[in-house]
Amino acid sequence: MNATYEECLQACLDCLEACNVRYNAYLNKDDLKMMASCIRLDRECADACALAVKALQFDSPFAAQICQLCADICEACGKEYEKYKYEHCQKRAEVCFKCAEACRKTTA
Repeated sequence: MNATYEECLQACLDCLEACNVRYNAYLNKDDLKMMASCIRLDRECADACALAVKALQFDSPFAAQICQLCADICEACGKEYEKYKYEHCQKRAEVCFKCAEACRKTTA
């Protein structure tokens, strides 16, 4: 596996963990409706990252396309997090954007 794929793999794993942590935290909130879009994007982002990890680990012929989709979803998730001024949301946005950038490098 080349360095670009390794960077993407690690960024996906970091983003997967971050999204799963927030997803679980949001499920314990009283007002789930207010956080519905974050919850949905967390789940979709974590799933996309997991798929990208598998594609990279197995050297899938579709890895580039999967990483592009993952990048798009991570970017959307990061933009959603940016809407909230909480420090943990800003940190999650950074993780999502870093993953999106790493995924895009695999498709270049």
